[in-house]
Amino acid sequence: MASDFSRTLALLRKEKKISQRTAAGDLGVSQALLSHYENGLREPGLGFVIRAADYYGVSCDYLLGHTMSRDGAAAPPARLREAPAGPEDSDFAWQRKLVGNSSALLFQIAEQAGSTQLSGEIATYLSLAIYKAFRYLYMADPESVEAAFRTPSTQFDGLCNAQMAISELKIRAAAKGEGGFGLTPETLRLPALAPADLARAYPGIAQSLLTLLQSVADLIEPYHDGKQNNKPVK
Repeated sequence: MASDFSRTLALLRKEKKISQRTAAGDLGVSQALLSHYENGLREPGLGFVIRAADYYGVSCDYLLGHTMSRDGAAAPPARLREAPAGPEDSDFAWQRKLVGNSSALLFQIAEQAGSTQLSGEIATYLSLAIYKAFRYLYMADPESVEAAFRTPSTQFDGLCNAQMAISELKIRAAAKGEGGFGLTPETLRLPALAPADLARAYPGIAQSLLTLLQSVADLIEPYHDGKQNNKPVK
């Protein structure tokens, strides 16, 4: 908990544009203790977490890093999958809805920004990922015919990876309205993309994207080097 909580706690205070001393006084702790919380040197008790959530107007789940939605609307993936009520709530249906809604929201954002190039590059990137996934499934079929595809099974994933790397560069450039990589410079109007802004602008569908983002964050967390190495002191 220390890494997510400390980072979020410090971020919320800075967004509110108040000093550590002021926040500590309002939260009923010493400035030194708040500093320890914000730097991940100590873990807070439940009472402090609740007070801090109320003070900054966010949910405890958001403060603890369990969701990227400040009001807690995008519940943790594991919680959304608990006790499915029927076939439409199965893991398969849930994952399909999550990915489908998130992809649709990316295109809505690109459209609202006023860029046809950005939509095209996003489509290319997602198409490459789907192509790779299908080829892996196809290769696992003992009845598959290699000649069905022009690119050999020994080469397609490397070539797709290379093209995806180029697409990533083009998406980053297109999102800024920059030229290069075959793109034409554009003047974009990207909408506000903070979790709270997404939830307001795209009610319902934004929850899928925020939940997907949290799922991926949980997936890649063990591999990043931003974790606190200090053992929290109770």
